[in-house]
Amino acid sequence: MSRELFKALAPLARRIRLMAGRAILTLVNDATKLQGVQVKLLDGEVCDNVDRVQHYGFTSVPLPGAEGIYLALGGSRDNGVIIADDDRRYRIKGLQGGEVAIYTDEGDSIILKRGHVIEVATQTLNVNAATVVNITTPTVNMSGDLNVAGDIVAQGDISDHGNKSMAGMRQTYNAHTHSDPQGGSVSLPTGQM
Repeated sequence: MSRELFKALAPLARRIRLMAGRAILTLVNDATKLQGVQVKLLDGEVCDNVDRVQHYGFTSVPLPGAEGIYLALGGSRDNGVIIADDDRRYRIKGLQGGEVAIYTDEGDSIILKRGHVIEVATQTLNVNAATVVNITTPTVNMSGDLNVAGDIVAQGDISDHGNKSMAGMRQTYNAHTHSDPQGGSVSLPTGQM
């Protein structure tokens, strides 16, 4: 290639090279319709009010220091967007192929695991539902206390830590009699459970 052609194409080549690059997120403005971020690009280059494009239905506010991919639309560094970002400091590692996770820097997570298992890790799980929630999964395991502000309706039996079931307690209560110290007749409880 001739020196003149190389020199003529150099600005175009530079714009193409600078169209995409790594970015470090430094500030986030979550008050706008499309989240805006401030990013550090090349050494000393800072861009403000960069649109951060997220997937529909999912949103997050990354912490300063998260890394992203910056695209300079039309080759203009003043017209950029962040199209993907991640934070290697907090990312959950060791997932199996096909598993999906949502996580925070505080260690809370929801992991959709292989074998039709959803694992939720948090200190307090609040479920706000305006209607009855139907859970048709065969098993829900939980550690910690369960506080319910409404009724509990069970289609099956309820057992406690001593493996005593409510149906068994009801059957024992309904069939019990008392001995009469005067020797009179004794009947079953009038208030059956």
